[in-house]
Amino acid sequence: MEATSPEGPGAPQLQAQGAAGAFASLLRRIKGKLFTWNILKTIALGQMLSLFICGTAITSQYLAEKYKVNTPMLQSFINYCLLFLTYTAILAFRSGSDNLLYILKRKWWKYILLGLADVEANYLIVRAYQYTTLTSVQLLDCFGIPVLMALSWFILHARYRVVHFVAVAVCLLGVGTMVGADILAGRENNSGSDVLIGDILVLLGASLYAVSNVCEEYIVKKLSREEFLGMVGLFGTIISSVQVLIIEYQDIANIHWDWKIALLFVAFALCMFCLYSFMPLVIKATSATSVNLGILTADLYSLFFGLFLFGYKFSGLYILSFTVIMVGFILYCSTPMRTAEPAESSVPSVTVIGIDNLGLKIEENLQETHSEDL
Repeated sequence: MEATSPEGPGAPQLQAQGAAGAFASLLRRIKGKLFTWNILKTIALGQMLSLFICGTAITSQYLAEKYKVNTPMLQSFINYCLLFLTYTAILAFRSGSDNLLYILKRKWWKYILLGLADVEANYLIVRAYQYTTLTSVQLLDCFGIPVLMALSWFILHARYRVVHFVAVAVCLLGVGTMVGADILAGRENNSGSDVLIGDILVLLGASLYAVSNVCEEYIVKKLSREEFLGMVGLFGTIISSVQVLIIEYQDIANIHWDWKIALLFVAFALCMFCLYSFMPLVIKATSATSVNLGILTADLYSLFFGLFLFGYKFSGLYILSFTVIMVGFILYCSTPMRTAEPAESSVPSVTVIGIDNLGLKIEENLQETHSEDL
């Protein structure tokens, strides 16, 4: 009997069908890994935070260009006051270890440092625009991401995989594309008086943001969201009020107040308050690094609004930049990080059995053997 030859007229068609089936299976696996409900929820929450940041940027720019009002510390002070009135008040009415006085007695100096880092990070980034270019701020602000990853490695014991570093590189490539689009559109021409000072301010501000975000992730995951926001609201209000009186007293006195300026201040404060209130929820569900990658699109949202409000020029590179950043963000979220747990002792625990306990153990074994025989 002759064996049937595998090579026949239908063999190429079967091979093509097999290759198509393998490719379809690969696409299903990729879809199941990259487009899960958790990843889609993370993307939506990250873009919501980007919109809040966009709201703060648009209102600040409108105050500066339309009404010549440049008071970043006053705007931050209003936000810290809202946090104080909301979350610090919640802590004041709690009991036990969550009570405001109990927290202050044990950790007051830690939260002073945290409040100082958060206030100065906000101030330094905004102040840097007066010295350096928009391009420098956008590029150097990304310095906070590797700082954040390094702090998470040592403080939170986060352990990254190769895919996480690739995803961060893809996101930074998207930021570079956005900066290139800004250069082509001519948005980088407003260089300040001293570029070096501005660049140093951006690096310091980005580093302080990283410190604040790592502390936020630790407090939110180990303690509570209300404790973080309440303490930042308390000490942020105190520190920013002192800084407002020292630095921006004259600028505030020169403001010609009307309902439009007041409305812009309110809009900024509400956007910042929502950003601070929702960011701990997103960080608790993901991580501080993931959140910082997701909000890289905030500048693009600001640009899209600026097309109508400030007459910005549009470039197709902005769409490419948004796409690249989102691809990197999805890639980062597709693979969970692992946490390095302290090594447990390999020596088994010693169990001491007394004479009475040994007798009871023998009796139990005899009863079990007898029941099995029956």
